Amino acid sequence: MIVGVLKEQAPETRVSLVPEVVAALVKMSVVVWIEQGAGITAFFSDQSYIDAGAAIKSAQEIRSGADMVLTIQSSNVGEVKPGTVLMGVFQPLFNPGLISSWSQKGYSIFSLDTIPRTTRAQSMDVLSSQANIAGYKAVLLAAYQYSRYFPMFMTAAGSIPPAKVLILGAGVAGLQAIATSRRLGAVVEVFDTRPAVKEEVMSLGAKFVEVEGAADASKAGGYAVQQSAEFQQNQRDKIHEHAKKSDIIITTAQIPGMKAPILITKAMIEDMRDGSVIIDLASVTGGNTDLTENDKTIMHKGVTIIGNSALAATASSDASKLYSKNVLNFAKLIINKEGGLNLNFEDDIVKGTCIAFDGKIVNERVAALVTPQAV
Repeated sequence: MIVGVLKEQAPETRVSLVPEVVAALVKMSVVVWIEQGAGITAFFSDQSYIDAGAAIKSAQEIRSGADMVLTIQSSNVGEVKPGTVLMGVFQPLFNPGLISSWSQKGYSIFSLDTIPRTTRAQSMDVLSSQANIAGYKAVLLAAYQYSRYFPMFMTAAGSIPPAKVLILGAGVAGLQAIATSRRLGAVVEVFDTRPAVKEEVMSLGAKFVEVEGAADASKAGGYAVQQSAEFQQNQRDKIHEHAKKSDIIITTAQIPGMKAPILITKAMIEDMRDGSVIIDLASVTGGNTDLTENDKTIMHKGVTIIGNSALAATASSDASKLYSKNVLNFAKLIINKEGGLNLNFEDDIVKGTCIAFDGKIVNERVAALVTPQAV
């Protein structure tokens, strides 16, 4: 089997496979083709891929000749040959029309952002590996943008109090944001609808803000779930109380296949002091504030609001390395000892990640979003 890796389009800087993982695939009897320059923005040269056993090819050669094509972003796929296996982060619940079009062309689609978030699948969980980096980078970006210090300073010229950071969502990104904020000397408060994360939050040195009456999110795979109107109002009141005392807010809440919940209203932002900063990691699905704009930085009455869901790509080398390891671990489930494709749909991870196969959408949630003719 030939696995081809396409070069991502700007502003994406990551690459689907790093040379170390290419070498592992070659040992599995897989032929690997890398588009010329695919690893440059992640600081992996063409020669490093050649040394690992890959061949450097053009995008056209990969699209017309590879049996499996790897690309992180869906916009990079282009026209590949019928029957090709596509693997990447395709957000199928937000792009059902694209998935329908691909399935009609006979592509088999594996979207790595739909891997079940189970213990067994942790080594393949691209969302977690990339969110870890995003949480870290969010704090560094906030510290850079913030007009004051993060840590407390006591100097001959006077004392400076530590920054107060409010983190909304204690998933992978949120927990890393807590740890990084604490390392920089900030005082950290954390809100999450899942009481089960309280112990983790407190173990990192942050205060957990509780709101009673949350819907059970234990089976939501680490995501937020839709809450009752009464809870949402209590939540807004509690967040407002803490937001107006905060210097930095980092928001991370997303619900699969739905617009991100609004947690920070315009009124809350207007109650924050001048110079405060909000980093919204959910901007690609609408954002957690009333004013978030994806991939934009705006200023509203002295408060800076940065919408950025792609912070992992700002650490392109390590982000690619982690993503690539996730891909390798998943590939081991679908590639046999002879280097051929072997799809076992009895495996919950394979089944959960496959969106379309043999010209048909097989993911029920995605199928429900497209017209009957497209299915």
